[in-house]
Amino acid sequence: MASGGEQLRLRGRDGESRRLRDLIGAAKGGSSGVVVLRGEAGVGKTSLLDYAATVDPAFRVVHVAGVESDMELAFAGLQQLCAPLLEYADGLPAPQRDALNVAFGLGAGPVPDRFLVGLAVLSLMAAAAQRRPLLCIVDDAQWLDEVSVQTLGFVARRLAAEPIAMVFAVRERADVLAGLPELLIEGLSDRDARELLDDVMIGGIDPRVRDRIVAETRGVPLAILEVPRTVSPTELAGGFWISGKRSSTAALEAEFVRRVQALPRQTQLLLLVAAAEPIGDSALFLAAAARLEIAVDSLGPAEAEGLIEFGPRMRFHHPLIRSAAYRASDLGDRRSVHGALAAVTDPESDPDRRAWHRAHAVAGPDDDVAAELEASASRAQARGGIAAAAKFLERATALTADPAMRGPRAIAAAQAKCDAAAPDEARNLLGIATLAPLDPLEQATVARMYAQMDFASSRAGVAGAPRMSEAALRLLAAAQALESLDAELARATHLEALAAAMYAGRLGDAATLPEVAAAGRAALAGPAEISTPGDLLLSGMTSRVLDGPGAGAEQLRVGLELSNADTFGGDGPVTQWPFPIVQESAAHELWDDAVLQRIATDMVRKARDTGALAVLPPALAYRAGVHVYTGEFASAATLIAEANAITASIGNMPVKYHSLTLAAWRGDPENAVGPIEEATTDAAARGEGRLVGLSGYLFAVLYNGLGRYEEALAAARNSCEYEDLGFYSWSLCELVEAAVHTGDRAEALRVLPLLEERAGRSDTDWGSGVVAAASALLADAKEAEAHFVAAIELLERAGITPQVARTRLSYGEWLRRAGRRNDARDQLSRAHDVFRRMGADAFAERARRELTAVGEKVRRQAITTGDELTAQEAQIASLAGDGLTNQEIGAQLFISAHTVEWHLRKVFAKLGITSRRQLRTTSRATAT
Repeated sequence: MASGGEQLRLRGRDGESRRLRDLIGAAKGGSSGVVVLRGEAGVGKTSLLDYAATVDPAFRVVHVAGVESDMELAFAGLQQLCAPLLEYADGLPAPQRDALNVAFGLGAGPVPDRFLVGLAVLSLMAAAAQRRPLLCIVDDAQWLDEVSVQTLGFVARRLAAEPIAMVFAVRERADVLAGLPELLIEGLSDRDARELLDDVMIGGIDPRVRDRIVAETRGVPLAILEVPRTVSPTELAGGFWISGKRSSTAALEAEFVRRVQALPRQTQLLLLVAAAEPIGDSALFLAAAARLEIAVDSLGPAEAEGLIEFGPRMRFHHPLIRSAAYRASDLGDRRSVHGALAAVTDPESDPDRRAWHRAHAVAGPDDDVAAELEASASRAQARGGIAAAAKFLERATALTADPAMRGPRAIAAAQAKCDAAAPDEARNLLGIATLAPLDPLEQATVARMYAQMDFASSRAGVAGAPRMSEAALRLLAAAQALESLDAELARATHLEALAAAMYAGRLGDAATLPEVAAAGRAALAGPAEISTPGDLLLSGMTSRVLDGPGAGAEQLRVGLELSNADTFGGDGPVTQWPFPIVQESAAHELWDDAVLQRIATDMVRKARDTGALAVLPPALAYRAGVHVYTGEFASAATLIAEANAITASIGNMPVKYHSLTLAAWRGDPENAVGPIEEATTDAAARGEGRLVGLSGYLFAVLYNGLGRYEEALAAARNSCEYEDLGFYSWSLCELVEAAVHTGDRAEALRVLPLLEERAGRSDTDWGSGVVAAASALLADAKEAEAHFVAAIELLERAGITPQVARTRLSYGEWLRRAGRRNDARDQLSRAHDVFRRMGADAFAERARRELTAVGEKVRRQAITTGDELTAQEAQIASLAGDGLTNQEIGAQLFISAHTVEWHLRKVFAKLGITSRRQLRTTSRATAT
């Protein structure tokens, strides 16, 4: 490769260089951009990053490079990247500034939510970019600490209108920064590779040999540049090029190992010091060299060989050289070097790196070092670095000599690995724990963790995972083992078992849910007061399962209120997996729209206010479900899209239940049937019977809307074969309607008492309204109208708009059959208008056909124009209309204030308004 002029020029990289110039040019104009350079080692990614840094001198450049190491410090990479920007930290909102200070070890406080840290970094970068465009370069991202990579990925996904460009380089690991715009970096073309080889050869080269080298190196620049150093002139001149994958990473590293081992021993030791010190601190390097009594001049041969550069930071010319320098050494030398580095690392300012070096310096178990590592794990966890904490605890376990301490440390390490989404490593650590002497509580804790992992792997669809009903019974066994040891933990585990059994639903043994519920009730019979949210939910739900409809309602109501408050209480957000299904099922059993609205609103508000992004997706999905029930489909779609964007940024599964519900209510079979069937098939394979039951309800809604009543009846019957708590009663409503339309009154009359027993006993407007609507379909001519009128009044009061519209549709159909065309036209027109505004297209079309039958001409719904607000624009407009500032909106939506302003300018143009005050009415009209 060659350079020329003021800007670095790269041979054979015209297309890649153009992409980088375009990205940086757009960022300078205020349109943020991101690209991930993905390719194998030695292919030239770092050279492209160097080129990007020279494109425009107007940009401020911040840079970080990952270093291959088995040590991980939470937020270390992020802190190195952001260090030059911390001058802007004082201008951040207090929650963001505090979270950033804790994450970077600059202050004390509760564990920061890692995505509140991400919002702080985004705000920090946006503030710096207002002074001067910003270019963030991240090399070897696959070797940064996990939480730094996740946070930078989050920031990259939230950029929009700032003069910021982010360029990452990463090896061929699909899991790192997946989903961001990518540029695949491959080997040079044959022509460019031949020219590069000609440039680096001192003498001539046989053309046939040259062509073979080009072919075998596959145009990988580093492999080509290494040819003069690794192949003798005799081989090149005589054509004796040694065949065999010379361009592979392993082959290149092997060549570097050979070159390192050819150096003088003192030089090799100094290279080992540089390789073992993760941050390349030259002061530490010099101190360690002095302790080893090696003259720094001994590094000269390595510099002359082009292996390393000595400066303020020790810089290997390629990461493969660093790993080669470490692997070329023997174990004794590594221990000596790590011991020297531990001795010169400040125990006050950098205790964690010191502990890590000590851990690699000892020859066997060492309880003192293990204790240091355990302390480092606590510090990492306090900063929000669970992956780093897991690493420290894992190493501490290996170095613990005392068997009585090894077991608890292995359990703690396993829990950290679970929290860091490393279940295989967690299982290995639990295996180590079982070999140590454990007390009964520790044994029961291990059993509980195994059961939790079984359930998690089942939900994730891991091959070979047990079915959910099996996981539920394993959790039950763990809960019962804990009862005499830790009553509070036992009850929490009983709630987990109950949730697992509810997920298993119809695909579990018929006795599984009652068995789990009975055991949970027995666990609550102890002397401890039932007062925690989990206890109340467990009490209420077990009563509902064992005693029938209406039982446990008061405990469920209080438990819902307290669990919502407790979700964000204590030292940090509670993210236990049982709560979403138990909470939602409990709320549905109550048929209380006010409870649903209050809980859903508070969950989202508190998640946003506290920056608890791990909790936000389920909170958004829960809130989206309430919007569906109230007919606000556009708002539901916006929240589901936001939830899925967040889950994508943190590697979690997208939300399913409410997105499928929305698709069914919208009534588009092309976009609903496939996803519902796919989700159902996947759920059946995992033993998640609840989703199988839900699919029956959703198909019943879809087909009732389309007027395909036979199919709706079959789907509703399928859903009602098993009482999945929560939506079973809704399926009864669909069954009654479908049965009436198919003429099967006997079936409808059979299930109406079941609906009355559930929804009717709720004593709420919603529950009473759906019973009245179903009764109207089966009542005689004298009573039907009274039931319709009562149902509409009750459901309107509850705000369950789709059911109001469906009741008006049924009422209009009844009036038409009774020959009251004018009255029918009024009810049908009202229903049609509501369905059309909601986006319930199938029901709107059904109402339109009925209106046509009474002589009313109604056009099909017009196709919307491209001038409508996007989901994010609508959300921003609504928040601005509520009086929030740009900074407050940015904090809620995890974007910068500048991006909020950019979106608002587009909102104003689309809505034809000029002030935020006008948004108070205009944005709401647009949303409906």
